Amino acid sequence: MTSHPTPPRTGAVERLMLHDRAIVLGGVFLIVLASAWYTIAGIGMNMTATEMTRMAGPIGEPMQMGGPPVWDLQYAILIFLMWWVMMIAMMTPSAAPAVLLYTAIKRVGRERDKAARFSFCFLTGYLIAWAFFSLIATSLQWGLESVGLSDGPMMTIRSKAFAGCVLIAAGAYQLSDLKTACLKHCQSPARFIADHNRPGAYGALRTGALHGLYCLGCCWALMALLFVGGIMNLYWIAGIAVYVALEKLLPGARWLPALTGIVLIAAGLWVVLDAVLTGF
Repeated sequence: MTSHPTPPRTGAVERLMLHDRAIVLGGVFLIVLASAWYTIAGIGMNMTATEMTRMAGPIGEPMQMGGPPVWDLQYAILIFLMWWVMMIAMMTPSAAPAVLLYTAIKRVGRERDKAARFSFCFLTGYLIAWAFFSLIATSLQWGLESVGLSDGPMMTIRSKAFAGCVLIAAGAYQLSDLKTACLKHCQSPARFIADHNRPGAYGALRTGALHGLYCLGCCWALMALLFVGGIMNLYWIAGIAVYVALEKLLPGARWLPALTGIVLIAAGLWVVLDAVLTGF
């Protein structure tokens, strides 16, 4: 009888790598959970996001809550972290399909033994792109507070007319060619990865950052709406996050961005008209 060689036993590390999809999905879930908790708890702030949501006033009419905060380096870093962690909580769920697809592609390639690690490099690059946005948003928040257009304690626009203009601008961007081009990249992660995939950890980081930049180009105007509804208003945070996910995960609904743009423009015109009539 001819004896067949016994196949080598799969070690613990190899068995773990066979479940890299579960590892990546679990890691993404923990990242979203931790960032959502950080956002809701309002770590470092005077109030939690839940409290600020309860106290939110009409658009352009924030509740008065004392004097403005002092913008020193420590406060600026705190605001940056608030923005970035909030972006992580809002954007990571809609990026999960791209991360999992990247994992699957790496799993069948020459770098299959490092698929899970490279997937986290991809996600890190994606979140670095949103750190760039968070830096801009922090600077914009400081600038608006400096000229009196934003209420510091409630972190929302205090001019109804200006809030209406932001709504109109966001709606106009929804109808723009740049929005459409960026959204196509976000809706087709397979084509994007095929065009931009690079080997190694740096290549994964680079690919993720580029995907994040396209996502940023798609969604930055929607994120600017947080200045209108309240940066820490959980209704606006959750609503925008859900809408962004629908835009990305429903590529057949090409009418959705256009319809949203029209609605935002109409809402903005209504708010501006109301500001003119009431003198606010």
